Amino acid sequence: MTETDGTRSRRTPRARTYLMCPPDYFTVEYSINPWMNPDSPPDAALAMRQWQQLRETFGHLGHSVRIIDPVPGLPDMVFAANGATVIGGKVLGASFRHAQRAAEGAAYLTWLSRSGYPAAAPGGVNEGEGDIVFAEHAILAGYGYRTDAGVASELEAWFGLPVLSLRLVDPRFYHLDTALCVLDAHTAAYYPAAFDDAGRAELASHFAELIEAKDEDAEVLGLNAVSDGRHVVLPEQAAGLAAQLADRGFQPVGVDMSEFRKAGGGPKCCALELR
Repeated sequence: MTETDGTRSRRTPRARTYLMCPPDYFTVEYSINPWMNPDSPPDAALAMRQWQQLRETFGHLGHSVRIIDPVPGLPDMVFAANGATVIGGKVLGASFRHAQRAAEGAAYLTWLSRSGYPAAAPGGVNEGEGDIVFAEHAILAGYGYRTDAGVASELEAWFGLPVLSLRLVDPRFYHLDTALCVLDAHTAAYYPAAFDDAGRAELASHFAELIEAKDEDAEVLGLNAVSDGRHVVLPEQAAGLAAQLADRGFQPVGVDMSEFRKAGGGPKCCALELR
């Protein structure tokens, strides 16, 4: 067996459960990040087909998908990852930076509470899994644009895991999940330029293996991806990153999320993992 074959054999998928919200009301009617332009709205019918493809892709990979009903007047509710953080069967609710999204936090917290998850209301501003990333034995917490740096103490107290705080420095990568994807317990892909020196050092000390995304792949939100430990669902336009993942023994699964990129989102933004 070659070294490459051995690496591939160690990439083990694990079945996941995701919460998704259909894009019934998805559009771009305001601008709260550099990707959003109300003068260039998404094609609603195409967005629905792309969302459906993503849902079906998760199913084909053996994952379960649960659905939360969309709420009129909340066009960004489709980005379920921002709605909360779920780790170990417990929930920390989200509190959004911008008023346009404020009501999403309550909608997701209500659904999760009614589904039997012990839930805590947020004490400060945090945008769920957009900035809070589970890394098996620790939590990575992004801050700088949307989430308060103080969320680290909330996370440690509620989930009982150590937290690595990572400052984001490029407004295009306003959420941590646009600049980093945890692939498995020991491996992550990231865009170094989205982090300050301290953040890059934290990531290098935590992960045994780091894959550096190139500019062209980061710029199509290629890192807004979902990994089950082997399969990595990512925007199909991120061809270079897909090749890097394949070289490291992962199996990239490309999906077209072009309409959601117009709002600064991709596959990960549309899926909240229910751990």
